[in-house]
Amino acid sequence: MSNLWREGLSINKPRWVILLLDMIIVGVAFLISYILIFKHRGGVEVDALRIQLILVSTIYLICFISLGTFKGVIHKTGIRELQRMALAIVMAYFLSVIVCKVLEWTQPSFLDAAFPFSDTQLLFHALIVGFGMTFSRVLYRALYHELMWGNKDNRIPVILFGAGNMGNTTFHFIHTTSRNKYRIVAIIDDNPHRIGNRIQGFKIHDINELNKEFVQRHGNAAELIVAIDNRTPERLSKIFKLAEPIPLIVKIIPDTARMLAGEVATRQIRSLRIEDLLGRKAIDVDNPTIAAEMKGQIVLVTGGAGSIGGELVRQLAHTDLKQLIVVDQAESSLYDIQQELSSSANFGRCLFIVGNVRDALFMETLFQLYRPTYVFHAAAYKHVPLMEANPYESILTNIWGSYNVALLADKYEVAKFVMVSTDKAVNPTNVMGATKRVAEIAISTVNMNSKTNFIVTRFGNVLGSNGSVIPLFEKQMLKGGPLTITDPNITRYFMTIPEACQLVQEAAVMGKGGEIFVFDMGEPVKIIDLAKQMIRLKGYSYPEDIDIKIVGLRPGEKIFEELLANGENTEKTYHEKIMIAKVNTPDLALQKARIEQLCALAKTADPNDDKMKLVQLVKDIVPEFRSQNSVFIALDK
Repeated sequence: MSNLWREGLSINKPRWVILLLDMIIVGVAFLISYILIFKHRGGVEVDALRIQLILVSTIYLICFISLGTFKGVIHKTGIRELQRMALAIVMAYFLSVIVCKVLEWTQPSFLDAAFPFSDTQLLFHALIVGFGMTFSRVLYRALYHELMWGNKDNRIPVILFGAGNMGNTTFHFIHTTSRNKYRIVAIIDDNPHRIGNRIQGFKIHDINELNKEFVQRHGNAAELIVAIDNRTPERLSKIFKLAEPIPLIVKIIPDTARMLAGEVATRQIRSLRIEDLLGRKAIDVDNPTIAAEMKGQIVLVTGGAGSIGGELVRQLAHTDLKQLIVVDQAESSLYDIQQELSSSANFGRCLFIVGNVRDALFMETLFQLYRPTYVFHAAAYKHVPLMEANPYESILTNIWGSYNVALLADKYEVAKFVMVSTDKAVNPTNVMGATKRVAEIAISTVNMNSKTNFIVTRFGNVLGSNGSVIPLFEKQMLKGGPLTITDPNITRYFMTIPEACQLVQEAAVMGKGGEIFVFDMGEPVKIIDLAKQMIRLKGYSYPEDIDIKIVGLRPGEKIFEELLANGENTEKTYHEKIMIAKVNTPDLALQKARIEQLCALAKTADPNDDKMKLVQLVKDIVPEFRSQNSVFIALDK
């Protein structure tokens, strides 16, 4: 029987059926109101009742059709539909009164058959119609959700964290979404003013009550859904630490604005991610000057298909640029980002070009043809062990590639050139970091006598970037572990990709030429702690489900990264999270000659036989470069 009901309710009824049901309510309501009023006024006149019923029903029909009260999907009836329905009923009531008065004045013969009309009865009728139509829709909606989804035994019991506006919206959202897989069994909050109050009959509990016994008393919840707008890492970390030993899988719902805009479905309630627990507040860059400065500019992004370059392209594609030129030598990755942006309103202004920054002729043709006014140079090799084994490639791309693009930016009078660097360039212990430091120096030598403002941005590891530790751990967990850590004491600075790209643009705006901008990235994070958190976020236990294995430092790898070298200090800027590193680079003319010598050798060197010679020249330019766990240690002796 319930299956028949379910099948019947699941069909979207034709609109005329809904209209017919509403008119039946109008008719029944009129009969009730007429009998209740006129049985105390001399009895019910059947002929008068019939005429009045036809007249009033016709008026209500016209109003319902005019305002489309029957066009909504009944089981999704919301405030707007109820408002439209109320407006139609009010309009029909006043029209009924007006029509009756007009007939009273102009058609006295009609009065004998149809009257007396009663203003009280018409008002009473309107109220009954309003109640009847509202009740019918609420009842239908309740039956629909109960029969379609309410008796599902496989719905996940969840505890909802958040009893504010976001929590209320989420509660309503979960309970009114048709294909809902969640069942709320308890609500908790950390605001003492809300504790003890109720939402839809659920008492709001203190978050500190959250333990295994609490979960057992409340439906053996399997997940905790965080529904708050104020999602600071500190607050999320507290929630996670309370949920972890139970254990509860912690998930988070998108912000209220997206929910209210209708952009969210329950399937988008996502797991808590490691960037949510970054240990510091996200760096907020909301500078309208960025958009204003980029307006009408021709912008070139090298390495535009990489992690940083790709996000830069995504953000710049939504600004009012004249043209965005995206260059990368990785064909497949460039195709992917081209397809991703193909639906963007500004896609017609974007140009995607396969090419290599090491190719001087190709890059010059590009500058000559498009005359970019801004250059964001993100093209680089970044993997430490690979570059330690292939210094030839690292030198050609990271040093010559950067120097080549910088010289062209100077020649074609680009307004600003921004190079993305790394904290591994500080007191480098590997070829990759050292080549990035040489690239920084190369940029400084070009900046000496140039109209172009050359700017360097230096930051640490980017969460989720290609080849970074987060994707590696995720792949290892898919295989059942273990997660591999090179050293139990190893630490890194982290930031998210959007943060990094916003800060690069901010540095471009504030840079006047010659600066190396460093970003306040909070406290460094121990990689082993990061690994343990990732295991728990995925719902596993450490070390029972997934273990961690120490594999030893890789060639050139540091235990601790730094943002400033020995003897370097910083100067404040107008943004509290962005500072200028006061870098000492003596004798730029000599360094320029050494860099040109290194680039000339790299173009003709044997990748294997000339390894040591190439790295020695790098060490001459960067005397603080001291190799670790590498064959190049011999050069330091």
